[in-house]
Amino acid sequence: MASSVISSSPFVCKSPAKGQKDLGVSSFRKASQISIHGCQRKSISRKIVSVMAPQRSSSTSGSVKTGMTMTEKILAKAAEKSQVVPGDNIWVNVDVLMTHDVCGPGAFGIFKREFGDNAKVWDSEKIVVIPDHYIFTSDKRANRNVDIMREHCREQNIKYFYDITDLGDFRANPDYKGVCHVALAQEGHCRPGEVLLGTDSHTCTAGAFGQFATGIGNTDAGFVLGTGKILLKVPPTMRFILDGEMPSYLQAKDLILQIIGEISVAGATYKTMEFSGTTIESLTMEERMTLCNMVVEAGGKNGVIPPDATTFNYVENRTSVPFQPVYSDANASFVADYRFDVSKLEPVVAKPHSPDNRALARECKDVKIDRVYIGSCTGGKTEDFMAAAKLFHAAGKQVKVPTFLVPATQKVWMDVYALPVPGAGGKTCAQIFEEAGCDTPTSPSCGACLGGPADTYARLNEPQVCVSTTNRNFPGRMGHKEGQIYLASPYTAAASALTGHVTDPREFLQ
Repeated sequence: MASSVISSSPFVCKSPAKGQKDLGVSSFRKASQISIHGCQRKSISRKIVSVMAPQRSSSTSGSVKTGMTMTEKILAKAAEKSQVVPGDNIWVNVDVLMTHDVCGPGAFGIFKREFGDNAKVWDSEKIVVIPDHYIFTSDKRANRNVDIMREHCREQNIKYFYDITDLGDFRANPDYKGVCHVALAQEGHCRPGEVLLGTDSHTCTAGAFGQFATGIGNTDAGFVLGTGKILLKVPPTMRFILDGEMPSYLQAKDLILQIIGEISVAGATYKTMEFSGTTIESLTMEERMTLCNMVVEAGGKNGVIPPDATTFNYVENRTSVPFQPVYSDANASFVADYRFDVSKLEPVVAKPHSPDNRALARECKDVKIDRVYIGSCTGGKTEDFMAAAKLFHAAGKQVKVPTFLVPATQKVWMDVYALPVPGAGGKTCAQIFEEAGCDTPTSPSCGACLGGPADTYARLNEPQVCVSTTNRNFPGRMGHKEGQIYLASPYTAAASALTGHVTDPREFLQ
């Protein structure tokens, strides 16, 4: 992979050739030890010294001399091997399989076809079924998909089926969660060192927890349902080192759009994207999830972040299942290293019709917009709404275009109404949104993000221009094939809502 480097750029690429000198503006910090061994929950000390490439513990990958990356270690352990290298085809034991209402009926149908009508799944407690895509619609086929999933889950005694029966009021469904990738984390299904597969391309979101997480098709899912195994090719790893203090007007969405803009939508094809550096260490779990969520938009097989105290605190508050984190060795082999000085970055957007069509937000100030959408697995988490509310409060103005708010899960919806926004005098997000003239926060789902049935809330049914916190802006992605979608952070989306054109959030945050 070639990349030109200019002195003023916050980005530097190091080619993977062995023995080549580092061309970057800064050298790596020396790897430090981490006092983690086995990681039985709350049974040992977890004093985190550094998350940068600690020495390998033989308990995680056997006594070998060749260093391995995080992804290689996780897959080696899951394949019961002491060593794997990129390109190896290996049978992997799966820790968690997730499916939803769009792909679940097909996956279970393949399972029944191949294993028999009376076959039982390999482990009814390792399968998570989350209706979330086409839920709040009168489309009978979409509704039938949920009914089919319910029938399969009852028959197979699936423990983690987050059902919804009352489509008129999502709050009447205590089991319903919302968007699968956020719900997986909130319900404790994401754990360091594990293998998590899902019938959705954005399953890579869970890599934020230091696990191998990737999307698979219905055929593979049908096989996993019956065996608990999958045949995978070990991907090579690209490393992205982000250092520097995060400016107050930037969010993780800006970081990943910056990266995809650098390497293109094919730049990480069937590769792992591993993120590290002081900036990554400072990110919250929800921001890390945003970062990993979009690696698939660069063609990545999976994204992964070294787990640390932030990770452990989040996970331990949501599950008692023991887990074993792993870290890349100091002598692990990476196919490319990319470095960013985050302090020099500016708010960016991805213009239609590709996630790598990057531009500075301030360069698009003449783009008139028709609407703003804040939601989805990428931009519908609690902190995303907190950020939007913070900007609205700071501006003290009303939106100039319809602004749709779709919390990712029931929990996020409750947070929007219950949690006070810091610095807003005790006001909640919901109160600030109402004062700003936004639409009332609605039922959690991801229907509009991928252009669901015609009656889906906030779907693009006309050829409009939309600034969105979602992850894809392909033609027709949010509905109308002539719609234009500008991908942006919650800050940039909120700022744009106030002006009616694509707007740099610094206009209101400084």
